[in-house]
Amino acid sequence: MRLLDDIDISILNLLQHNADLPHKEIANKINRSVPTIYERVRRLKADGFIQRTVAILDRKKINKGLMAFSQVLLNDHTAVTLDTFAGQVNNFPEVLECFQMSGSCDFLLRIVTKNMDAYLDVYKRLGELPNITTITSYFVLSEIKSETAYKL
Repeated sequence: MRLLDDIDISILNLLQHNADLPHKEIANKINRSVPTIYERVRRLKADGFIQRTVAILDRKKINKGLMAFSQVLLNDHTAVTLDTFAGQVNNFPEVLECFQMSGSCDFLLRIVTKNMDAYLDVYKRLGELPNITTITSYFVLSEIKSETAYKL
C-alpha cells in the first residue's frame, strides 16, 4: 500500500470538508499546479483512499427526524448466523450504518426514520429476522457533534 505524503494529506483534508472544491481552488490553497492536483485526486481515488463522494443532507429537511441507535444481540455466533444477519440488514434502507461489535451486543445499527411509527415498523421487521435474541434501542434527543472528516 502506498503511503500518503504531505500533499496527499492536504488534498484529503480539503476534500473531506468540501468535496465540491474545484481542482484549481485546491491547487491555489496548497500551492501546486492544477494538473498535479488532478493527478493526485485521480490516484487517491484509484488507490481507495477516497472511496466515494457524497452529499450530506439535512435529515430533518428531508423528513427523517427520528434517529435511533439499536443494539442487536443474536442467539448464537456461528459464521452462518452472523453472515445471514449482516446480509439481511442490508435490505433495510432505514439502517444507514451497521457495525459488528465486541462486548455486550453483536451489532450496532444507526436507524433513521420519519417518526416513531416508522421506527416501530422497522423494529418489527428486524424482530422477524432469525436468531435475534434482543434489540435495544436508544433514541437521539439532539446531535451535539456530527463529523465525517478524519484527522489526518
